[in-house]
Amino acid sequence: MANDQYLQVAIAQISPVWLNRDKTIDKILAAISEAANKGAELVTFGETLLPGYPFWIELTNGAEFNSTRQKEIHAHYLRQAVNIEEGHLQPICDLAKQRSIAVIVGVAERATDRGGHSVYCSLVYIDKDGLIQNVHRKLMPTYEERLTWASGDGHGLRTFPVGPFTMGALNCWENWMPLARAALYGQGENLHVAIWPGGEHNTHDITRFIAKESRSYVISASGLMRAEDFPADTPYLEEILEHAKPMLANGASCIAGPDGEWLVEPQIGKEGIYLATLDFNTVLEERHSFDPVGHYSRPDVTQLHINRERQSTIKIKD
Repeated sequence: MANDQYLQVAIAQISPVWLNRDKTIDKILAAISEAANKGAELVTFGETLLPGYPFWIELTNGAEFNSTRQKEIHAHYLRQAVNIEEGHLQPICDLAKQRSIAVIVGVAERATDRGGHSVYCSLVYIDKDGLIQNVHRKLMPTYEERLTWASGDGHGLRTFPVGPFTMGALNCWENWMPLARAALYGQGENLHVAIWPGGEHNTHDITRFIAKESRSYVISASGLMRAEDFPADTPYLEEILEHAKPMLANGASCIAGPDGEWLVEPQIGKEGIYLATLDFNTVLEERHSFDPVGHYSRPDVTQLHINRERQSTIKIKD
């Protein structure tokens, strides 16, 4: 296949070893190797797969103020979260370089530039040379997520070349934010990656909708979460499992083409590596009748202004 026209992509739909950073990284490394063995040039994982989505909030009355239980679980989450500056992602970067495969992975990030004691829902893009090119912090956590995740900023609203494509990516319900999508469209995006904690209710409709709206390929990468994925040493495990369904997140990873048709239909309830070959020419064909930021736009009437400055509470001048 001509490298200037095609891209082989993979979704790694796996569950974490919940809130165990090291063991979850081991699963991620195995999935990257499997995807590379199958010829993938880009592999994507679900939202905050590393070290896991905060399922406990809904199951243990997460809104209870000044609760010893909530404090202890939150502290456990912080200890297992990812600090990029401390090199927690280095094994993934090393393998990406070794196998010459780009990686998108969702992490719960303890951000050094925000003091290191709060968690952000971050989407990390590592290129095929093993370099971290982007860390996008979710602009607005959804509903109960706000009890454990801090709000991000626009620094990560960027696109990158991946093979013949221009790729952008968003976390979960950010994909419902029209202006966040428009920020990526305006930077030439024609391959959109949406990462999710898992769930057919999340991916089934919006994946095809974004594909039709943008006339781009759309990859929805989901995680899985089953009751057995909670390790035995999980704090307050009995209370979590008391209210947990056997399947907390059923995956439903999928890929749609620029015409909105499925390349990979939603994959429900099972771990696996799901591949597709993307043809850049199809993007050009579908932009013939509609291009949301080109010939079918009116920037003299509507424009989007974006602040991509990384936010911090301090500015230091030595």
